[in-house]
Amino acid sequence: MAATDQTRILSLYEQVSYTSDTGGDVPTDSTGGLNLGTALNMPRGSVFSTFVQSHRRAAKDLCDVLMSTSSPIQLMELAGRLSDRLNENLFIYAVSFVILHKQEFRNLRLPSIVEVFPHKFVPAEELTKMQVTVNKLPPNQEAQLVIEYGPEFASTNLKPEHRVSYWSEDYGINSHHWHWHLVYPAEMDVPGDRKGELFYYMHQQMVASYDMESLSVDLNRVEKLENWRVPIRDGYFSKLTSNNSGSAWGTRQDDSLMKDFSRTDFGLDFMDITVMEIWMSRLMDAIHQGYMMNSNGDSVPLSDNVTTGKLGIEILGDAFEADASLSPNALFYGDLHNLGHLMIAFTHDNDGAHKEEIGVMGDSATAMSDPVFYRWHKFVDGIFQEYKMTQPPYTLEDLSLPNVVVDKVGVLSDNQLNQLTTGWNLREFEASSGLDFNAPNPVMLRITHLDHAPFNYHIQVTNSGAAPKKVTVSIFIAPKHNVRGLEMSFMEQRLLWSEMDKFTETLKPGKNQIVRASKDSSITNPNEFTFSDLGPRPPPAADGSAPPPANNEFNFCGCGWPEHLLLPSGKPEGMTYQLFVMLTDYEKDKVEEPKGPSKCANAVSFCGILDAKYPDKSPMGFPFDRRPPPILNNEMVTSVADYASLGNMSLTDITITFLNNQLKK
Repeated sequence: MAATDQTRILSLYEQVSYTSDTGGDVPTDSTGGLNLGTALNMPRGSVFSTFVQSHRRAAKDLCDVLMSTSSPIQLMELAGRLSDRLNENLFIYAVSFVILHKQEFRNLRLPSIVEVFPHKFVPAEELTKMQVTVNKLPPNQEAQLVIEYGPEFASTNLKPEHRVSYWSEDYGINSHHWHWHLVYPAEMDVPGDRKGELFYYMHQQMVASYDMESLSVDLNRVEKLENWRVPIRDGYFSKLTSNNSGSAWGTRQDDSLMKDFSRTDFGLDFMDITVMEIWMSRLMDAIHQGYMMNSNGDSVPLSDNVTTGKLGIEILGDAFEADASLSPNALFYGDLHNLGHLMIAFTHDNDGAHKEEIGVMGDSATAMSDPVFYRWHKFVDGIFQEYKMTQPPYTLEDLSLPNVVVDKVGVLSDNQLNQLTTGWNLREFEASSGLDFNAPNPVMLRITHLDHAPFNYHIQVTNSGAAPKKVTVSIFIAPKHNVRGLEMSFMEQRLLWSEMDKFTETLKPGKNQIVRASKDSSITNPNEFTFSDLGPRPPPAADGSAPPPANNEFNFCGCGWPEHLLLPSGKPEGMTYQLFVMLTDYEKDKVEEPKGPSKCANAVSFCGILDAKYPDKSPMGFPFDRRPPPILNNEMVTSVADYASLGNMSLTDITITFLNNQLKK
């Protein structure tokens, strides 16, 4: 697809980003008889939230219209004609959805959401300071304009949970969350293999990563938010704005109570906490009965030990998220996950008496910055874990791989064995792509973020079979000790195991040496394209040869855990983690895939593959998604070391040291 097509599409994002978001009278130009449905009902300048069913319906109506285009030029012409009639956030969501999901547009790339909406990632005060600086510049003076931001972010360390704000407010994880819900939207008629299970697993891994980061700064693991009748201990003040005009997100004071929702200005029906409690009770009943009830009154079995049809965890995920088009019975099991986000987001003004804006928990691009996100999703994961505990433990046959032995595992970074380092790094975005500072030069946003020195896994394996053996290599990491400094049992450590990588390897008979770079992880998105990355391509070289293609240019969708947060920070004095490596039989793991290149295949563990099956039959999180068998090889299973006694698994202690300075990468 021509570079000019990409440039045209980028102009749509810039056009919308520069609008004033002030609402007012809509232009009178015709929509050409297009049926935009409820998309026209969302006021300009208001918050668009995929957690709200009426907002999802508006997005569906708009996306249906935009999906009818057959070329980037048609998309731009139609979208450009509609942009000033529509809510800005809704418009950007819909254009991004179409670019990502429409087959004809697969070679177009989405710009970073940080550049499209910088106000969702940078406090208003910093943006205002830069505007004042620009206003004071003498005419025609060229100066580098840079907004420096981080790592203290929106709060001090007086509150314990603020000690990990550098992580929760990181641009990468919030951008990833926005992208994930764009790849796997609710109620948008998008086929997604094992979508409900991916919802469970991706969010479970988010909470595990947050818990690991908390342990790195000597905090307890996050507590689930399961009692909605007691105050929420921790408040949150994001300092961000919900639109380009500076409208602030709602804030939550310490010890705020969730209250029944009774606003009429957000497209949301009145909602009682009691109803949420009923939904939770029905989900728990279904888990322990072993089935859900569909809208016809028929039972839908819940089991992960099935060879056909959906896994129970997928059915439960569809009902819990909830996607009304996939839930067995949306009216009966409700919309618990989404409504939970919204009830928390409106604790400060549940009845609209103060005309305050929704809080950051109401937007997928900002929700992860609020510490209560992890409390809410610890509760969500608790429901899924309740189900997982009803599934039988894996057997020796499930866990072992005959004729394959992992002899030795290590990680190497800067010639240091099993010694990894983290520190700070810088990432630049062009803030003036999304905000019009009326500056003579681009206004850059320079964010300080956690990062790690690159490293390689070295895995020595013996294949004692007579023929080559194709295997799946899975790598996990978890802290070795709890907050009290004690080694953790299997069950205490089970939900801390974070997937680091998963890939296939063919073992020749005899000794094998596997080397895998951390940058190739199956969970991460190594790049996030900026407007300048996606702008006009450089001209041909002097010899007439074409310029080199952009990195991952035709295999990118923006979904994936940020590569710079692959590792937890560790401690300045060093912190011990355990590296778990497992090899399984690829012939048992593999799924049939369509031929040809895969779209969005750079972060398959969390994001799957667009328009294809999830590339691994085993349950996500295997082998830590279930309780262990009580006995394995005639020995009691009390720790993960008992799993590692099997030849195809290995457990290695490594140390992660936080240097608290800028890394050289």
